[in-house]
Amino acid sequence: MTRIHFTSNDTEMALSALGRLMARYGQAPIGQSDVIVALGGDGFLLATLRQNSGLPVYGMNRGTIGFLMNDYAEEDLVGRIGAAEETRINPLAMVALSDDGHEHRALAINEVSLLRAGPQAAKLRVSVNGRVRMDEMICDGAILSTPVGSTAYNYSAGGPILPIGSDVLALTAIAPFRPRRWRGAILPKHGVVRFDVLEPLKRPVMADADSRGIERVAWVEIRSEPAISHRVLFDPGHGMEERLMREQFL
Repeated sequence: MTRIHFTSNDTEMALSALGRLMARYGQAPIGQSDVIVALGGDGFLLATLRQNSGLPVYGMNRGTIGFLMNDYAEEDLVGRIGAAEETRINPLAMVALSDDGHEHRALAINEVSLLRAGPQAAKLRVSVNGRVRMDEMICDGAILSTPVGSTAYNYSAGGPILPIGSDVLALTAIAPFRPRRWRGAILPKHGVVRFDVLEPLKRPVMADADSRGIERVAWVEIRSEPAISHRVLFDPGHGMEERLMREQFL
């Protein structure tokens, strides 16, 4: 018997589903469960993965878009979980120095973004593996995205969709002014990307790791974290590879 721990966000629709599923399948304590079923949207699934990196998570959509979620259905949930395809995801590890001298660390499954925090465009210096690749980028911000996150903010900003099995990251500028025609970069997964904020007092910048923000950063370093592997379950034929392929033809 599969031992399921159910969790949900705090919307009425998700909480109602939580009650019905717990009544039907029971509720295993988190320390004794085989799988977590997360009810909500993509943001809630990401939060559940961050909090429980060892257990597989099967999401069911009780949110809006639900790109990372399976369709919601209450019937034969144990059978669906047993037949599900597993995708393993390595998050990005971010280290950011704020202007008060404090270092901040965070993990991001989708992307790390740098965003202008004032009326003027940001000025960033971009380095990869310790080598300066761009002396000055003038923009509203920049995104470093995993394959999983490549269909989210990265794609909206004009970045590429990355195949789920690819060992690469997407670096995408947000509304770049200089260089005007820079189209972004595809970087090896093992690379270390550093952004130094130029003119930070005049042009403040914030860093954001999957919606967790740090105000007024001086620099940010980002790398993939292979020691952490998040496990996501998808219904057969609807896994991440198929979803990313399908997204490119919409």
